[in-house]
Amino acid sequence: MRIRATVAAVTGALALSVLAVPAAQADSRGDADPNKPSAAERFGASSAKSTFRAAAAAEELPVISKVTINSGKAVAVGTTNAKTFTVSVTASHTTGIQDAYVDLWHGTDPTTVEGIDGLLLPNEEAATCTASSATTSTCKLTITAYPGYDLPKNALAGTWKVTVGALAGDESVYWDDYHTTHKVQRYSKLTVNASPEPVKKGRTITVTGKLSRANWETSTYAGYATQSVNLQFRKKDSSTYTTLKTVKTNSTGNLSTTVTASADGYFRYSFAGTSTTPAVSAAGDFVDVQ
Repeated sequence: MRIRATVAAVTGALALSVLAVPAAQADSRGDADPNKPSAAERFGASSAKSTFRAAAAAEELPVISKVTINSGKAVAVGTTNAKTFTVSVTASHTTGIQDAYVDLWHGTDPTTVEGIDGLLLPNEEAATCTASSATTSTCKLTITAYPGYDLPKNALAGTWKVTVGALAGDESVYWDDYHTTHKVQRYSKLTVNASPEPVKKGRTITVTGKLSRANWETSTYAGYATQSVNLQFRKKDSSTYTTLKTVKTNSTGNLSTTVTASADGYFRYSFAGTSTTPAVSAAGDFVDVQ
């Protein structure tokens, strides 16, 4: 059973209601869990200070030198399978680092339930931290995104804000709900078919295909309309694709164009991606030119 951490406050002293979510509920659609922890809730440090109040604090706060989410790649989520990814925080402090925290949230204000319409929390109650020196550690966590539950609306695709926290050996805390941003996207698929096969040199080849992406609201893949997609070709003895032309998908995501047969090789469609949908290339379809 997957249980969200029982946390109820956001940065500052504002408390929210507590909610535990079992894995069985991941299939139900509705509003994402609005509960988001504060530094004190996460680390159990009553003296925890937000980075926004750091200027007034006499103590030295942990310093974040690196944050990595999903190996630097956008988090692309499909229609049925949960997506689990790793996040890591490298931080330093004169007394060392004992814990760290990362979550991804979507909205305008982390201090109100109404201000958050999407939230991806870590699976662990504490990070696994590996020290590289007496002062510096890299701490890792995992986050799991469930399509249809954590991501019930297609409008959530795009840029999410990232909260980052670090707990030093002396209990001082760095915490920033706006530390960075990261993309959460609707997984994409792209197909291609070149025909006829084989074909005589100089004859016309018709290349069809379809660009589709996950619809989190219906748990299906739907065509991505009016998108520019490159038709590419590589010769049989080459490893490099060259763009022949750019084709736009129709209202249902379908692609179709023609080229003149010139040499044996592979045709594919390649999509550069958008802010809400990742780049994708179809596997090459071989055509024997006689």
